[in-house]
Amino acid sequence: MSAAALPDFLWPPLAHALAGAERHETSCQAARTVWHAWGQRASPTVILLHGGSGSWTHWVRNIAPLRDAGWRVLVPDLPGFGDSDLPAGCTDVDALPEHLHAGLQQLQRNGLWTGPVSVVGFSFGGMAGALWLAEHPQDAQRLVLVGAPGMGLTVTERIALKGWRHLPTPEAQELVHRHNLMALMLQKPESLDPLALSLHAANVARDRMPRRRLSSSDIVARTLPRLRAQLSAIYGEHDALYKGRLPELQQAMQDASPSWGQWRTVPDAGHWVQYEAAKHFNATLSQLLSAA
Repeated sequence: MSAAALPDFLWPPLAHALAGAERHETSCQAARTVWHAWGQRASPTVILLHGGSGSWTHWVRNIAPLRDAGWRVLVPDLPGFGDSDLPAGCTDVDALPEHLHAGLQQLQRNGLWTGPVSVVGFSFGGMAGALWLAEHPQDAQRLVLVGAPGMGLTVTERIALKGWRHLPTPEAQELVHRHNLMALMLQKPESLDPLALSLHAANVARDRMPRRRLSSSDIVARTLPRLRAQLSAIYGEHDALYKGRLPELQQAMQDASPSWGQWRTVPDAGHWVQYEAAKHFNATLSQLLSAA
């Protein structure tokens, strides 16, 4: 175990709130997964899975409230992102369940969590969580999907994201990062603050799985009927992936889930709902995790 390094651009109150983080490494198929942890090991456990081109920092505004509410919070950098290795042959989300399962078991053997376990997956991480718990139902009792794609219902028009790696200057790259954040992740211009921009720029630079395609498929819709875990969902009202289709999405999830929990829509928020509307999201997630 070692202390987790926090990004140096976190503003002081947030860095203070996240102090005391632990850093752990697990291994599967010769690939290392880095986990970040907060809270008491004897507490019930919640695992937060970040979105595509992200890292644990997708959850910077949510970890401390969960820890302070009595949860053991485990947040991996998913394989291929952040500090974690890209496993050989891993090109998309369907390769991740074995790494998450193996990592969770290794952490348990080392006494780093007890249980019970809930999984909360954002976007790409929601897809990973659904596939993981379908293959290893013993690993968690509850799954909360946050802005997850893979339901075969995303908007027909392509979200106009722009490339940035070829651009010669940091200033030019920043303009593209701002564009992409507003096109996909955020709803309100004021939500694109310096922290959001810094987190996004740092995360996309460490994305080693760039040609993912399963998010535009119905892989999650086909997986939900196999879940034993109770399923709930939280989506931003203006999630760019499902413009005008949230009622249809809710019905599809309820129909597919053998153990349906609750649906919650967070008003005036986009895809990165847990960042843009953190206070509302944290209260909503707390309610879902504490529900029987």
